[in-house]
Order: sequence, then C-alpha cells, then structure tokens
Amino acid sequence: MNVVTGRPGTLLTTWTAGTGTSAASRVAAVLLITTATAAAAQISVPLGFTPVPLVMQDMVVLLGGAALGSRLGMAAQVLYLLAGIAGLPVFAASPILPQGPLRLLGPTGGYLISYPFAAYLTGYLAERGLDRRYSTSVLAMAAGLVVIFALGVPWLAFVARPAAIGFDAALRAGLYPFLLGDVFKIFLGAAVLPGVWKLVGRQ
Repeated sequence: MNVVTGRPGTLLTTWTAGTGTSAASRVAAVLLITTATAAAAQISVPLGFTPVPLVMQDMVVLLGGAALGSRLGMAAQVLYLLAGIAGLPVFAASPILPQGPLRLLGPTGGYLISYPFAAYLTGYLAERGLDRRYSTSVLAMAAGLVVIFALGVPWLAFVARPAAIGFDAALRAGLYPFLLGDVFKIFLGAAVLPGVWKLVGRQ
C-alpha cells in the first residue's frame, strides 16, 4: 500500500519499499523499460499489404506501464520517443520508413505517439490494483491497447505523410490484421503481472 496515496501501489514501488534506493531504482527502471521498448521494436515482421509492421513493443509498453505506474511508465516511453527523434536506431527497422523524427510523421507515427499515453493509462489502472489478478490485468492492458489503436488508426487514415489513406483503408491496414495477435499477446502478458506479484509477496 502506498502510504502517501492510500492506493495499492505498483510492482516497482512495492519491490523497492524500504530499500533506501528508491530514486536510483526509479531511474534504472525507466531506463530498463526504455531500452526494452527499443529492443522489442527490432522484433518486427513487415507485412506486404500494410506499412505497419507486426511488432512486440506494444506489450513492453503495457507491461512497463503496469510495473512502473502511470508517471514513470509514461516517462519511459517519452524517453524512447526522444531517443528516436534524436536519430538513434530505436524504431522498428524498415526498408521504406526512416529512423529519426520523420518516422513520427509517417504511417506508424500515431502508434508511436500513443505509447506514453497507453503506458500512463495502464499504469494508472495498475496503481489501483488491477494488475494483481489475471482478469483485471487483462482489462488494464486492453485499455492501453485501445489507446494505441485509437491514436494509431486515425493517424494512418488522416495525418500520415507522404499520404494518408482514409479511414476504411486504415482499418484494413492498421487494425484488423493485428487484433487477433494483440488480443493473444494481452492474454499472455496479463498472466505475467499476477505471477510477479506472488513472487513479491513471498519475498
């Protein structure tokens, strides 16, 4: 229990409680999730019919948000985007989409920009204890996934450069092909959170 807010607390705050190194632990945790997001982006599968690749980083975003909480989870993803804007090769490899700030203007820009907000929402729900049981962990991660699609699909439809593709085409290229896989990843990823909580409780 977080003695300041009265809420259940996150995995990070519970794990580091009483260690005397909470500030260093928070910085290290943010850097770890930022690095993990960049590493997961390299696990991507280009799909010939859409400019949006199949990636694993969305699960890192949601799990990281749940583990770190709303503000630190968001901070990790903001740092990830800043690293990409600075030109570091942290975005998914692509033969047609550039690294650097122009990636945020392209067809996948809305998904990338959604990451801090998705992490924040998932972390916000985790701070209220939704990550401690499997069923509610699924809900917390699903809420974050909704944010990713809610920003990613309209961006692909109306904002993406060099050419937006329209809403119907964006649904076919940026939502429908990924729903089944992402739902599976949520069901799989949500099992991690209660398991780690049981480990923390035993310690």
